[in-house]
Amino acid sequence: MTARSGRWIQQWDPEDETFWNRTGEKIARRNLLFSVLSEHIGFSIWTMWSVLVLFMGPEYGLTPADKFLLTSMVTLVGAVVRVPYTFAVAIFGGRNWTVISAALLLVPTVAAFAVMEPGTSFSTFLLVGLLAGIGGGNFASSMTNINAFFPLRKKGWALGLNAGGGNIGVPVIQLAALAIIGASGGPRVLLGIYIPLIVVAAVLAALYMDNLASVRNDTGAAKDAARDRHTWIMSFLYIGTFGSFIGYSFAFGQVLQNQFDRTPLEAAYVTFVGPLLGSLIRPVGGSLADRYGGARITLWNFVAMGAATAVLIAASMAKSLALFTVAFVVLFVLTGLGNGSTYKMIPGIFQAKAYALGLEGEAAAAYGRRLSGASMGLIGAVGALGGVGINLAFRQSFLSYGSGTGAFVAFLACYAVCFAVTWAVYLRRPASGPAGRTPATEEKPQLSYAEV
Repeated sequence: MTARSGRWIQQWDPEDETFWNRTGEKIARRNLLFSVLSEHIGFSIWTMWSVLVLFMGPEYGLTPADKFLLTSMVTLVGAVVRVPYTFAVAIFGGRNWTVISAALLLVPTVAAFAVMEPGTSFSTFLLVGLLAGIGGGNFASSMTNINAFFPLRKKGWALGLNAGGGNIGVPVIQLAALAIIGASGGPRVLLGIYIPLIVVAAVLAALYMDNLASVRNDTGAAKDAARDRHTWIMSFLYIGTFGSFIGYSFAFGQVLQNQFDRTPLEAAYVTFVGPLLGSLIRPVGGSLADRYGGARITLWNFVAMGAATAVLIAASMAKSLALFTVAFVVLFVLTGLGNGSTYKMIPGIFQAKAYALGLEGEAAAAYGRRLSGASMGLIGAVGALGGVGINLAFRQSFLSYGSGTGAFVAFLACYAVCFAVTWAVYLRRPASGPAGRTPATEEKPQLSYAEV
């Protein structure tokens, strides 16, 4: 039985198949649904400046460098707040924090509504943009919360769907802007539509989500996760996948405007396609990782990302808009696949460590949940910093060369390093198991890093 007190569930064991089939799955899926809704709107608010800057013409007095700096700082705040948002789930409860974090989205939305007009200073736009960064934190708390609801065998699918549903908030606000601002509705109409949607998300979370009493505020878990080398290795790999996705989501339209002289509407007609496909494919990346192993999918995904980036470099040098656009959209799809596969790796890695330490059954599962949940905030935060780097790289590339080619060369080198790290740490076969043990000599279940 699932013991409840108010909106708190006192007993939760998703690894118990009887419990899972009887009551656990239904509850987990309900929480997943409303978690996705809140995170989806959080992503839209976080990335609203990616589309607002496209329609801020000469009358706003902002240079291309100003706009890249603005989106870089919005991305930075979204990355930093992911750390406290992760641990807020354990302090307040997953349902309670979802309500709070959803309601907080009203602050940057109302602020942007108030200042969005020509004559506002760049420093004011920058300050209001920084407020929008809190929308990026919703991802970390949502992933930490949903990670606790699902068994290991379902985490790739569940986390991929949760993240993909959130990520799709990026193209949705871009499409909404295309429809509203493109029809002369103005930025304030777009922002005004999102204000009641935020309220709806907070109310639905309050009515239908649950807190798990088993998820406790464990500062020891945070310290253990921070000391574990896999937390930082996966953070680096997540820079390559999610950092690329969010960075390109902010920058794609500006690159089309500045390198290929597209008008705001012409850029907006294309900008949403990449984030949309990258978001939709993310659960597929998680499912493929469930089936074939996250490390294997991640490895070959970096190969494909490198190939797409090489095509982008060639298209940029040849000034071929068609080839450039197609290659960029393909790269977006690959970032989505990689997002799903890398996040599947995280709980698997710590489960493998649990077996290597001699833990079994629920003890091993609890160890994996404890450290994977604590590490997700750090990994998500560091990974999102990749988006800051991408926007700053584009800013410098346009200042130095007048195009994004130099930035793409740097990205290609980064993907090559990500490939090498994935192979060396998680797929290269050592003489012994994950912690120096030889799996063949162990009778208990073993999980190698190649299977995560």
